[in-house]
Amino acid sequence: QVQLVESGGGLVQAGGSLRLSCATSGRTSSSYPMGWFRQAPGKEREIVAAISRSGGSTYYADSVKCRFTISRDNAKNTVYLQMSSRKRGDTAVYYCAAEAYGSGYRVASSAYDYWGQGTQVTVSS
Repeated sequence: QVQLVESGGGLVQAGGSLRLSCATSGRTSSSYPMGWFRQAPGKEREIVAAISRSGGSTYYADSVKCRFTISRDNAKNTVYLQMSSRKRGDTAVYYCAAEAYGSGYRVASSAYDYWGQGTQVTVSS
């Protein structure tokens, strides 16, 4: 069993920065690809960013390119999402997810096997 715990969410002003963390336990984070998703009220869950098992490949949704950075520290079993130049449209619950198999990043939420409980991020104007 794999447990994922997100942290770092909160209230941030538009244009500000925030870093989310996702700590994994049960298996080392180097064992699987990871992704960050978000879900805003009344909207479907969407992919934000994803990273391969090694960290050598990454994916970003068009809406966050050049503003968000996903990274991982396999020694600490943690994946990060650095968010800069925040916009009000970034307000959502952010989830991290892990895929149990494979090595490359995945985009579809259905590809992930384990999910964190989510952390709320609110961007104020």
